[in-house]
Parts: sequence; C-alpha cells; structure tokens
Amino acid sequence: MSSGPYSYQTGTSKTFHWADYAVFGTTLAISASIGLFYAIKDRNKNTTEEYLLAGRSMHPLPVAMSLLSSFISAITILGTPAEVYVYSTMYWWISVAFIITAIGAAHIFIPVFYNLGITSVFEYAEMRFGRATRIIACIIYLLLMMFYMAIVLYAPSLALNAVTGLSLWGSVLAVSLVCIFYTALGGMKAVLWADTVQMTIVFAGMLTILIEGCKVLGGLDKAWDIANKNGRIVIFEFNTDPRIRHSVWNVVIGGGILWCSVFGTNQAQVQRAISVRNVTRSRVAIWLNLPGMASIITLSCLVGVVMFAFYEKCDPVSYGIISKADQLVPLWTMDLLGEMHGLPGLLLSTVFSGSLSTISSGLNAVLQRILGIFKTKCCRLYVLPVIFFGGLSLAFAFIVSQVGTMILQLVYMLVGVLGGPLLGMFTLGMLFPWANKWGGCIGISTSVCLLMWIGLGTSITSTSVTVKPPVYTSACNWTALNKTAPEIIDTSVTLAPNDVNDNYEGLQRLYTVSYIWYSGIGVVTVVVVGMIVSVITGVTDTSKLNPKLICPVFDIFFPYLPESWRKPLRFGVRHGEDKEDESDTVEKRKERIASLHLNEEIRPSYIFNGKSKQINGHDNIAYVDPPYDTKL
Repeated sequence: MSSGPYSYQTGTSKTFHWADYAVFGTTLAISASIGLFYAIKDRNKNTTEEYLLAGRSMHPLPVAMSLLSSFISAITILGTPAEVYVYSTMYWWISVAFIITAIGAAHIFIPVFYNLGITSVFEYAEMRFGRATRIIACIIYLLLMMFYMAIVLYAPSLALNAVTGLSLWGSVLAVSLVCIFYTALGGMKAVLWADTVQMTIVFAGMLTILIEGCKVLGGLDKAWDIANKNGRIVIFEFNTDPRIRHSVWNVVIGGGILWCSVFGTNQAQVQRAISVRNVTRSRVAIWLNLPGMASIITLSCLVGVVMFAFYEKCDPVSYGIISKADQLVPLWTMDLLGEMHGLPGLLLSTVFSGSLSTISSGLNAVLQRILGIFKTKCCRLYVLPVIFFGGLSLAFAFIVSQVGTMILQLVYMLVGVLGGPLLGMFTLGMLFPWANKWGGCIGISTSVCLLMWIGLGTSITSTSVTVKPPVYTSACNWTALNKTAPEIIDTSVTLAPNDVNDNYEGLQRLYTVSYIWYSGIGVVTVVVVGMIVSVITGVTDTSKLNPKLICPVFDIFFPYLPESWRKPLRFGVRHGEDKEDESDTVEKRKERIASLHLNEEIRPSYIFNGKSKQINGHDNIAYVDPPYDTKL
C-alpha cells in the first residue's frame, strides 16, 4: 500500500477526543484504587515482610505478570515496533534469549536469595564480599533504577505529546503521582495486582492496533511481503561479527545475559520472585514469563512490520511529522483509530500501563534498599522515600530528554553498563567459591569503569557501523506542509542491512561493538578480574564457606550423576552435608528468617552451635567453627 488515509497525506495529526481521555483516566484510577484497597485491607499488617514481600503469600500468576511487566514497559511497546521499522525483525530472537534468562534466574540466582531468607540482593553482596562491595553495588543499582525509571517515564510522554497534543510534562507528572500513590499506600501487593491489570491492558491494546492495521492493508501477508521487499524481514543472520547490531548470536546470547541481570539479580525482580511461599513457586513464576514474553515480543514485531508497510512510501520522520522513530506507534495509532473515539485512548493506556508497572516496581525496590540503610520499623514512614525518589525520577527524566538515542538501544546500553557488572558480581560470588572480597570489590569496580568508558565513548563520538535499509517519501503530500519534496537520491546500498560499514580505526573500533554485548562484557570482566585478584591476594578456603552462599551448579543441572562424581565438582563447598533437624518447625525457621532481615541490623546473624555470630564484613564469611546451622 503506497499511501495511508490520514496524517502523512495532510501533514497534520489528529488530537485526542474526550472519550480517549476518559479511557486513559479510568486506567489511572483503577491502578490508584488498587493501592487504596490494599492500604485499607492490610492496615493491621504493618510489617516489613507484608509491605515489601506481600507476606510471601502471593500466587505465582500475579507474580509472573508483574515480572513480565518489567520487560513489557513502554520501552517495548514503543521501541520494538520502531526497531523493526528502522532496522529489521532480528530483534524477535530476544524471545528465544529468554530461555537462557529463565535458566539462570530460576535455577541459579533466585534459589540462593530465597534460601538465605534475605529481602535484598545487597545483603548477599555483603555476606559474600564485605561491606565495601555492598556499598558500591548499592550506588550502581540506585543510579541504574533512577535512570531507567526516568526513561520509562519520559519516553512515552514525549512520543504521545508529539502526535496527540497531550501535555509532555503534564503526562509525566500524572503518571508519577499515580505510581507514588499506589506504591506508597499498597506496597508489594498493590504493585503485583496493578501490574496484572496493566499487562491485560497492554495485550488488548497491541492486539487492537495490529488487527486494525492488517484490515487497512488487506492482510498480514501483504504487509509481510512489503516489509520483505524493503529489507525489514531478516531472521537468519548468523554473522559472528560482534559489531553487527543484531544477529542470532548476540541477541540470543547477549540478550539472554542482559535479561538475566534483570530477572535474576535486579532487586525489583528478585523482590517479586521471592514473594511466594517456596522456591518452586518462584521458578514457576519465572518460567510463566516465557510464553508471555514471547507473545508480546511477537506482537510488537508484527506491529512494526505492518506499520512499515503502512508508511512504505512516506516515512513520517523524513516527512517531518515526527522527529524520532520512537514516536511512530502513537502516530500510526492516530492514523488508524483517530475516528474511533476511545480506541486511541486504549493505546495511551497501553503505553502508560507499561510505564506504571515498571516505575511502581522500581520504586518498591528502591524503597527496600533505603529501608535497609535506615533500618526503620515504621511502615507509615515508607511513604516518604517513595515520594522522594518518585520526585527524583522527574529530575532524571529531564536528563534523559537531552539524549537522542532510540529508547530501546538506550535502555539496553544503560542496563548493560550498570546491570552487567552487578550480574558479574553475583556470578562471581555464586559460581566461583574461590573468589574473595578483594576480587569482588575490584572486579565490579573495574567492570563499571570499562563499560562506562565504552558507553560514553560510543555516545559522545556517535560511532556506528550499522547499515540501515532505505526509507522513501515519494507518496508524501509535501505541499500540505508548504515544503518542497527532497531531491531523489540513490538510496541503494551494497551491503545487507545487518552487515557493517566500518570506517573507524584505533580506539574508536572499541566503540563499534554492538550495545547488546555490554552485559556480557561486564560479566566476563568481573569474573576474570575478580579471579585474578583473588589468586593474587589469596583464594578463599571453600571448605569454610557457608554453602548457602554458593550455587551447587552440578547438583542442580546434573542430579543423576553419581555422588562420587558430583562431590569433587562442589570444589570443597559442603553442599548437602548438614543433617536435617527433625525438631525444626516452620515457626523456628520463620524466627531465623526474621533474624536475618535488615530492619534491625544491616549485617545479619547466623546460628553457630546455638550461639549467634555477627557478620562484620569478614572475608567471604569463612568461619572455622563448624558444624553450623544454616537451615531456614
């Protein structure tokens, strides 16, 4: 189809009807009412575990929907179709990458956090590598979450402002206030159930615009053919060059590692994953994300395909209606549904539902970290840090507004630069028992410095070797904008869309590495540097480590190997050597878990021969007075 029915012919975009605002307002009201409901319902349950972990009593389904919401933010809804429109469908492979993510999160990281009975991943950092590493990790995490929440808040507001006339900072402020309200009042339960409602809206909105787009074009098959002729359908790209923007290797492996840092070690995700009754339910919640994530990514990619076919001969960015590809989805929605009052409001709800769920989860995680520092027991005071950091995210949103990178790439760079080193630290701690506190501290510091150098260098120099397929404006009505059509230039290229056009030399070649590899680089750097430093400063005596700090990888993934084979593969860590105490009751375990939590003391205690021994940042918590009781 060479031309569409609305804005890119006339040069104007439609505005929202009152019915659209009503639909949007209803969505915000529902989210706010969920927070109010749980504030009233649980008013007599003013405990930290109830507020931050929903009393560890949630069903896996809402937990799975909430976990999915961190992936399906406005970044995915706006960024994925734009990625397909501008580049190709190679990003779809991220749905396969989640298999790696689920394996790592469900079977390596989450069980360790759960079995330790801790509420914060940073408690593990101190228990394994000491106080200095915990402080470094906390600073990195707070920076990551503040920037991430700012992107999730600002990007959809900018996109919708450009094509609907909705006030930019008015929408930013409205979403912030609603998130602050229901997160502060309702705690984790409100976050989980609000996320569930919002994800339902997301699926409904994406299906609506996909179906309507296919109707206008005459079917998905026609849209697919148009996109294929213009180089947007690329699926089997197996080039191993690390500079290629997207290939099967870097999306599946690099993307899998990146999202493992989100689902496996990010406080916002871990906090929700451990809000269920046992480890098995945590695993179920994570694996339930796989079909949901694959579905929404497939939907988003198909939306990108149909959207490109719709604008095949008149690119709205080149035409001047919008300034960024991230604004394509709202523009396309107005072109498709502008006459169907209420439906554009559904998309507005879809985009901001993704933002609401992500920001509320981020605020809840930041709150947990702050409470761990200040050790407050008063649940009413929880409102104050939520309000403070919710307001701070507005300031960070202004910083994000000055960045011109596509939002999908910007988020991946951010998570890679700051989340990759955090994942590397936990990987070093759980899978390499020989690592000591010096290795953990120096490893994560080195990794952050290296990735910040690469990330900032790439952004400042605008280094890119990616070859974009062409766009066209031959069907645009330039007279409607009082403009002259641009001179027709030969846009043919000799390289395929996923090849590289490398004109860089020396240090700048380092900046050409695909952003999707950043997390992998971060993990490898922490592990390599951490182990080298540990060898130099003296490796840990693994026989003296608390076995709950180490993941028994071979016992988990190769349980049918003979014990005589698996024992040496534990490398001296005494997994499974503690005998079960038959007198141990659920109540006693709860008492021990309560003693671990940080609201009374930031450094938890363990029970050794009936005596309490305080953790004060000693090297790897390597005690010399076994046997000890670590059962929770």
